[in-house]
Amino acid sequence: MEYRRVGASGLAVSEIAYGNWLTHDAPGCVAAALDAGVTTFHTAAAWDGGAAEAAFGAAFTGVRRDDLVLCTGVFWPEGPGPNDAGLSRKHVLASLEGSLRRLRTDYVDVYQLLRFDYRTPVAETFLALSDLVRQGKIRYAGTSEWTAEQLLQAHEAAQRYDVPLIANQPHYSMLWRVPEAQVMPVGTRIGAGQFASVPLAQGVLTGKYRDGRIPAGSRAATQPHARPLLMPELLERVELLRGVADDSGLTMAQLALAWTLQHEAVASAVVGASTPEQVTENAKAAGVRLDLDVLTRVDQLLGSFVQTDPRLVWSPPAQLS
Repeated sequence: MEYRRVGASGLAVSEIAYGNWLTHDAPGCVAAALDAGVTTFHTAAAWDGGAAEAAFGAAFTGVRRDDLVLCTGVFWPEGPGPNDAGLSRKHVLASLEGSLRRLRTDYVDVYQLLRFDYRTPVAETFLALSDLVRQGKIRYAGTSEWTAEQLLQAHEAAQRYDVPLIANQPHYSMLWRVPEAQVMPVGTRIGAGQFASVPLAQGVLTGKYRDGRIPAGSRAATQPHARPLLMPELLERVELLRGVADDSGLTMAQLALAWTLQHEAVASAVVGASTPEQVTENAKAAGVRLDLDVLTRVDQLLGSFVQTDPRLVWSPPAQLS
């Protein structure tokens, strides 16, 4: 495993991070990640009603806390009440207490604001984060899927309230390059590194959906939001990447992860897995450097299927936040 600093901070994270958004019921995956040298783990308070955090808390029993970089986040609804979602001071403080309890820890390394909250002043949120930093309950703060303009607002508030804002977590893959035009340059400007989320494009870039077939137990079989990517024309292009991966001595998943890690703003690629074997395979993408010829072939093969429009940041519209 290789490690990188996050943005302008001194925090070191593993190039491959393990996230348990959908596969938190597989404790063997955590063990495989630890065996592979993965130190960085991502979860969130709202995922499966807190079960994702609880699974991590149980899996890390006996692991030295200082060897881990635990990242969790707040924004999505955690209950039926009007204050059970968003980034208000009330919800941020209450949500973190629940996260610490489920994770069985006294502090979170990176506390992430998982979407921009149009109904709460940014200053209110960062004042709450400042209190949590002083109390020792969080070490750093981060955002997820914030636009470049929103990141600048966050940076201003973070400076005002002495909050170490070090990271943003965008969707980023060979197919989804939306953050490159605005979000990543602004992140570099304000000292925030990128945790690349969904680097395998919902599993499409692993090649397992060749010919449009949906394997039993795959993400597309259980998560409808993955199916719009299963266009025959796109799958044909992705299948052509198999030759690039073979020539590079990589699996298709490793090629996709290594591609994501080529961007200097990326601190780590956050990827889930349904089996320990997948975790072990993914971890081998760490430290891989792709030459210009490989990067060029990827661009040529994917062509117009690559999405770059900076307006497509996965941020909820004002009326839905």
